[in-house]
Amino acid sequence: MSEKKPLEISFVSSDTFREIFQTSAEGIIMIDESGKILLANPVSEKMFGYEPEKLPGHHLEELLPERYRGRHLSFRKEFNQHPSPRRMGVGRDLRALRLDGSEFPVEISLSFTNMNDHTLSMAFITDITQRKLGEDALRKSEEQLIEYAAELEKKVQLRTEALNLLVQKLEKANKDLERQMLVRERAEEEARKAFEKERELNELKSKFVSIASHEFRTPLSAILSSTSLIKQYKERGELNKVDKHIDRVKSSVNHLTSILNDFLSLGKLEEGRIDVTIENIPLSSFFDELREEVKPALKAAQQLIIDLKEPEKSFHTDPKVLRNILFNLISNASKYSDPEKKIHLEIRCTEDHVTIEVRDEGIGIPPADVKHIFDRFFRASNASHIQGTGLGLNIVRRYIDLLGGNITFKSEEGKGSTFTITLPL
Repeated sequence: MSEKKPLEISFVSSDTFREIFQTSAEGIIMIDESGKILLANPVSEKMFGYEPEKLPGHHLEELLPERYRGRHLSFRKEFNQHPSPRRMGVGRDLRALRLDGSEFPVEISLSFTNMNDHTLSMAFITDITQRKLGEDALRKSEEQLIEYAAELEKKVQLRTEALNLLVQKLEKANKDLERQMLVRERAEEEARKAFEKERELNELKSKFVSIASHEFRTPLSAILSSTSLIKQYKERGELNKVDKHIDRVKSSVNHLTSILNDFLSLGKLEEGRIDVTIENIPLSSFFDELREEVKPALKAAQQLIIDLKEPEKSFHTDPKVLRNILFNLISNASKYSDPEKKIHLEIRCTEDHVTIEVRDEGIGIPPADVKHIFDRFFRASNASHIQGTGLGLNIVRRYIDLLGGNITFKSEEGKGSTFTITLPL
């Protein structure tokens, strides 16, 4: 049997190979059958913390933590017997050891070549420290998303319980009405009135169930689909798409909260549980605060223009109730207007009254719908594509009645609406 020729490694035969070897972005190490390092490119020397040209001559096992070395000897023996290109570290943590004793995660691709009857192994080494840091960050993000989803579920449960309570109160009102009909059944006029009330209540219940079902289904579906997509994006590492769906979930929860607030406000008003507390309100500071509060409710690039004719004036009223009235009217003006449209708020004072005018440049109210605009659950025929419960203006009118004022409006379909509130000064 002929002896193997002495092994000599040189770049002289290939300028291209030398250029690739020296400039590769990966660490490249060439090893003989005994595990001795014959060549190492600059990236691998820097990766393992060796001075230039100091890595050749060391054994490959010196680059592995002590716990891996025994197992690696058998792996290297098997590779020399059956050499084939392969990847290491896929699906598990593979660690390497620097000269200073610190460890870092790596992925390794193995190849081989035959030279002078020797089988040489080539290891292409990639430092995946940054990728591991990214995976850790993704894992933490997943835990935060799970926690946030649990909080959302709790909030939805609380809102649902509040809605169930309101339904129970409506059912109780219906039973009370039935007892009233039995008491007054001999009086034809009273029986007719009771019948009309019952019919109206049943209609309101039907509208309530229909609107609640529709208005809750859309945001709940959005929450369900967004949480499902968040999980998929997380698994694919597409974190840039997660924030969009978190915002979508937040928006849906805010919409659910707004609907429930309308229902709860209506319930309190129906039962006379709204207490009016009169205070002296400086007009200037009140409308400055209102401007900041309504900003988040406006669409993109919409402007709220407040024209306060006598900013030094003040008047006595309930600031909380007045704020609810104006917030509702301004929110409606924004909702039924396109982005970039202006919303005008003009305040004038006389000796006895303060007049507040809210004017928008939105879709307006069709003439046929004008007479029903303050009815509960009523939606104008040109607003069916816009989310809403049809309770807002009904609640506004009831609040204004509590303050001893009145409200009027004028509107032109396609050009906008103006609502005018008059309150005692």
